[in-house]
Amino acid sequence: MPRYCALFGSINVGGNRLKMADLRYALEREDFENIETVVASGNVLFDYDERPTDGLEDLFSYMMAERFDIKSFVAVRSRNELEAAITGNPFAADGAENLVHTQFLGQQPSEAQFTDMLAAYAGRGPERLALGDRALYIDFVDGAGNSKLTGPFLERRLGCPGTARNIRSLRRILEKMDA
Repeated sequence: MPRYCALFGSINVGGNRLKMADLRYALEREDFENIETVVASGNVLFDYDERPTDGLEDLFSYMMAERFDIKSFVAVRSRNELEAAITGNPFAADGAENLVHTQFLGQQPSEAQFTDMLAAYAGRGPERLALGDRALYIDFVDGAGNSKLTGPFLERRLGCPGTARNIRSLRRILEKMDA
C-alpha cells in the first residue's frame, strides 16, 4: 500500500489548535492506516490505496471543516513527489535549511501568474523565488517571520492556496517515510 504525506495548513497557528492525537483518530475513522504525525504542526504520514493526491486533499479539507471546524488547505504528496519537492528546490544547495521553503500549492500556477506575482513583489524583500511542480520554492533570506511575502499574497497572485515547510522539516518527513 502506498505511503503518503499530508501537510495540513493553518494547524496550531492563528488560533487553530488541534491535538495530533485527535487528528490521528479522525484519520483512523476514515480508514487510513499506519498513521504517524511528524512534529505538532500538521504533518501526517499514512498508508492508503493508490489514488490521485488531489482527491485526498479534498477529502482532508472537508474532514477538517466538518470534524474540527477548521478551514485548512491540505497538500498531499506521495513519497516520490515529496522527494522531488526537496531535490527540485534550487535554493536547497546554498540557502539555510531553516530559511529555504517549499510552498505546496493546490494546483499548478501558470507561468504568467508566476511572472505577475514576481512583478507585484519586486522591491519588497530579498526573497528568492522559483516555480516548481505544484510548488513554489522560496528562500526567505532574512527569515520567514520578517518577510512581507505572505500566504494570502501568494494565494491571490497565484490563484491557489498553499502551505509551506522548510527543507529541514521536509527532509525529516522524508526520512520518516523511508523508515
